[in-house]
Amino acid sequence: MDPVWLILGAVTLGVLVGAGTVILLVLARSKGERAVSVITPVVPDGVSEVLDVLESAAIVVDPSNNVLKTSQAAVAFGLVRGSYLEAPELVALVDDARNSGETVTRELVLPRKFGEANQVFTVRASRLGTRYTLILAEDRTESHRLDAVRRDFVANISHELKTPIGAVSLLAEALQAAAKDPEQVKKFAKRLTKESERLAQITQEIIELSRLQAEDALSEPKLVEIDQVIASAVDLNRVAAESRRVTISSGGEGRLKVYGDEELLIVAVQNLISNAISYSAKDSRVGVGVSSADGWLEIAVTDQGIGLDASETDRVFERFYRVDPARSRYTGGTGLGLSIVKHVVQNHGGTIAVWSKPGFGSTFTIRLPLATEFGGASAEQAHSKRATSESELEANQ
Repeated sequence: MDPVWLILGAVTLGVLVGAGTVILLVLARSKGERAVSVITPVVPDGVSEVLDVLESAAIVVDPSNNVLKTSQAAVAFGLVRGSYLEAPELVALVDDARNSGETVTRELVLPRKFGEANQVFTVRASRLGTRYTLILAEDRTESHRLDAVRRDFVANISHELKTPIGAVSLLAEALQAAAKDPEQVKKFAKRLTKESERLAQITQEIIELSRLQAEDALSEPKLVEIDQVIASAVDLNRVAAESRRVTISSGGEGRLKVYGDEELLIVAVQNLISNAISYSAKDSRVGVGVSSADGWLEIAVTDQGIGLDASETDRVFERFYRVDPARSRYTGGTGLGLSIVKHVVQNHGGTIAVWSKPGFGSTFTIRLPLATEFGGASAEQAHSKRATSESELEANQ
């Protein structure tokens, strides 16, 4: 055969083999890119930006429920762990939305980490294109807690009002039956007066609580002299202290001032002193001390009473909570006094704490932003502090 033709055949064969190799390489690369795209799917354009600005917890998952994109809120709530959905309830919700092709909405109760109380979410899952699923979760834990608090409050009010109202009704009937016996009339009238005063006190304190929870409870704070607050609170308890042979003594730093409402602060301190007297033994002492440090004013009310267990110190500021219900009713307590104190203090941008030991008495300490002669704390600062603490305002109610 002619050598020329041999050369041409070899060249042609080489070209064909080379072209085939190139085609195989291109096909392999294309297949590899498709495989990579399946393994590392890409969230549709614009979704990432939308998730970044959502306040809700948002998650995008693929057909295998692998998390492709998540918002910071979803991570903070513990809905996502790594690239997986944390709760089986979420997985079930996503599967239902994917299978039905419709938006599925449910209320899910999910456990918190570290054994804390459960979280409540309103969760929606919907198809996002043909491959992905979008999950939106709204945290309803606080609203559910507040609903429970309101239900308990209504139930407690009904219970607390039922006793004096029933007593008034019975005493009125007794007065009618004893109309011809002056001594019995006098006896029943005295008890009727006591029950009506108790009913009026409960009603007044409920109104006071409602006012303290209003947004404008401290709309016009003024400079308040703490010396005057302490003196007025002590005077209001003087008769009760003398009747129980309890000595009230006050002292500490003078001429300290805060921004706020003088009447409300008097109510708070007066309630603490009254509470201390009620739970003190006869011939004992109640102390009221005032001090300041690091821009804060402290008012400490100390008694030598029965004291509290550790489990009770976390609950004493709840509405209608009583350490000793029988004793409280005997002394005329409503169970609202310490709750009012807490609301007053937090409305002034402060905090209240309690130290107590059974058999050794208790100390309640109010801490408020201090106003100095150079301006110091301002009304605006007090309001700012109040805003940061309002998320904890109902924590122990």
